[in-house]
Amino acid sequence: MVISFALSGIVFVTLFFVSAPYGRHIRSGWGPLISNRLSWLLMEAPSPILMLVFFLVGSAPKNLVAVIFLLMWQAHYLHRAFIYPFMISDGQKRMPLGVMLMAFLFNLVNGYLNGYFLFSHSNGYPMNWLWSPHFAIGLIVFITGFVINRWADDVLHKLRHTGEKGYKIPFGMLYRWISCPNYFGEIIEWIGWAIATWSLPGLCFAIWTFVNLAPRAQAHHSWYLENFPEYPQNRKALIPGLW
Repeated sequence: MVISFALSGIVFVTLFFVSAPYGRHIRSGWGPLISNRLSWLLMEAPSPILMLVFFLVGSAPKNLVAVIFLLMWQAHYLHRAFIYPFMISDGQKRMPLGVMLMAFLFNLVNGYLNGYFLFSHSNGYPMNWLWSPHFAIGLIVFITGFVINRWADDVLHKLRHTGEKGYKIPFGMLYRWISCPNYFGEIIEWIGWAIATWSLPGLCFAIWTFVNLAPRAQAHHSWYLENFPEYPQNRKALIPGLW
């Protein structure tokens, strides 16, 4: 865990200079290209599968707290692994195999650490955790981020619902102020998870979410400014009014 925290700082700085080569930033040199839809499915699937396995076979009690944590996790990852890939409008897009494998490894480790901690490492969470400030605040923050993330992704999906290729400028709600409210929402989501679980694996996940998505949001923002002369100049990359 200490190594993970230390490595996150190095990766954070690196990603400002070397953006992950998929989507609009795709480039050669990262292995053969495979189906975008298949890539998303394969690399995200370990997270919901591992969490469910730990819940079912772990020694922690299957009380309401455990069920809520499972539902929080699965609400995000069942959509991300098994629904989102088929919402991608251009099914012919490709992703480098190297990128998919790195994401697969991350989700494998992250799913293991969070699932093991919640359902196997200890005696689990007592029922009175439901009334703790950590749980209440974390759940509210998580739901807020979840709604923002899902709404922002839906806006992007509808921009190309007619089957058109290429990118367009998104508008509405948080898109008035930032270029990547989908990333903003996901970061908030996992901060909420870290607070609700009050765990080192949860904190580690929240940090790594920011480490991966903040530089990518900046890269997206710069890409919009370079490719759309009419792009709103008052928008920030990730945090309204700040960055």
